[in-house]
Amino acid sequence: MNNQLPDYYGVLSVARTATRQEISRAYRALMRLHHPDVEGRSSGGGSSAGAGPDPNGLLGIMEAFAVLGDAKTRAEYDRALSVAHPAVPHPGRGGPREVPVRRVHTPQPPLLRVTPVLWERGPWPGTG
Repeated sequence: MNNQLPDYYGVLSVARTATRQEISRAYRALMRLHHPDVEGRSSGGGSSAGAGPDPNGLLGIMEAFAVLGDAKTRAEYDRALSVAHPAVPHPGRGGPREVPVRRVHTPQPPLLRVTPVLWERGPWPGTG
């Protein structure tokens, strides 16, 4: 790694003490927000040949999750981060923030429709 470590906790907007589940939730929420296939967005921070990777674009989000999502690579990153910045306990942009999640609920028709039974006394027309 070079002298300037990327701030993966800041990219995912999670605290340094975040659990694996919190990191996964932040990753999925950010991917929903920045994915080019969602609501016709075009890929802005993609893989253009001359430009460097955008730390808050899709590649930065995926790289941050690849490092922080695995316990072994996260421990190595935390060690390197503590060596590079020993006085900074929580790197990032002021700590975690709420990432909005859009939930889509599609109503499904019931599998079985139950209605009240109407009992009638016979004989009915045509039966006899």
